[in-house]
Amino acid sequence: MATQSAQWREGMEARKAGQLSHSNPYEAGSQQSADWLDGFTYDEPEQNVDRPEPSEG
Repeated sequence: MATQSAQWREGMEARKAGQLSHSNPYEAGSQQSADWLDGFTYDEPEQNVDRPEPSEG
Protein backbone atom coordinates (compact mmCIF):
# COMPACT_ATOMS: atom_id res chain seq x y z
CA MET A 1 0.00 0.00 0.00
CA ALA A 2 1.37 3.41 -0.95
CA THR A 3 1.77 6.01 1.74
CA GLN A 4 0.19 9.42 1.31
CA SER A 5 2.17 12.64 1.63
CA ALA A 6 1.70 15.11 4.45
CA GLN A 7 0.08 17.49 1.96
CA TRP A 8 -2.39 14.79 0.90
CA ARG A 9 -3.37 14.24 4.53
CA GLU A 10 -3.70 18.01 5.06
CA GLY A 11 -6.07 18.23 2.08
CA MET A 12 -8.16 15.34 3.37
CA GLU A 13 -8.40 16.92 6.82
CA ALA A 14 -9.29 20.30 5.29
CA ARG A 15 -12.21 18.68 3.43
CA LYS A 16 -13.40 16.94 6.60
CA ALA A 17 -13.21 20.29 8.44
CA GLY A 18 -15.50 21.90 5.87
CA GLN A 19 -12.92 24.09 4.17
CA LEU A 20 -13.21 24.97 0.48
CA SER A 21 -10.77 23.85 -2.21
CA HIS A 22 -9.43 27.38 -2.67
CA SER A 23 -8.03 27.19 0.86
CA ASN A 24 -5.15 25.14 -0.58
CA PRO A 25 -2.10 26.81 1.03
CA TYR A 26 0.42 25.66 -1.58
CA GLU A 27 1.64 27.46 -4.70
CA ALA A 28 -0.53 26.69 -7.74
CA GLY A 29 1.20 24.27 -10.06
CA SER A 30 3.45 22.80 -7.37
CA GLN A 31 3.54 19.11 -6.48
CA GLN A 32 2.51 20.03 -2.92
CA SER A 33 -0.59 21.80 -4.27
CA ALA A 34 -1.47 18.80 -6.44
CA ASP A 35 -1.02 16.42 -3.50
CA TRP A 36 -3.17 18.63 -1.26
CA LEU A 37 -5.95 18.75 -3.86
CA ASP A 38 -5.73 14.99 -4.39
CA GLY A 39 -6.26 14.50 -0.66
CA PHE A 40 -9.05 17.08 -0.64
CA THR A 41 -10.92 15.17 -3.35
CA TYR A 42 -10.06 11.67 -2.09
CA ASP A 43 -13.71 10.62 -1.76
CA GLU A 44 -14.96 11.99 -5.09
CA PRO A 45 -15.38 9.64 -8.04
CA GLU A 46 -12.65 9.94 -10.65
CA GLN A 47 -13.74 11.95 -13.67
CA ASN A 48 -13.68 10.25 -17.06
CA VAL A 49 -11.80 12.57 -19.41
CA ASP A 50 -10.50 10.14 -22.03
CA ARG A 51 -13.79 9.06 -23.62
CA PRO A 52 -17.45 10.14 -23.61
CA GLU A 53 -19.99 8.52 -21.35
CA PRO A 54 -22.46 6.21 -23.17
CA SER A 55 -25.20 8.87 -22.97
CA GLU A 56 -22.91 11.51 -24.53
CA GLY A 57 -22.68 9.92 -27.97
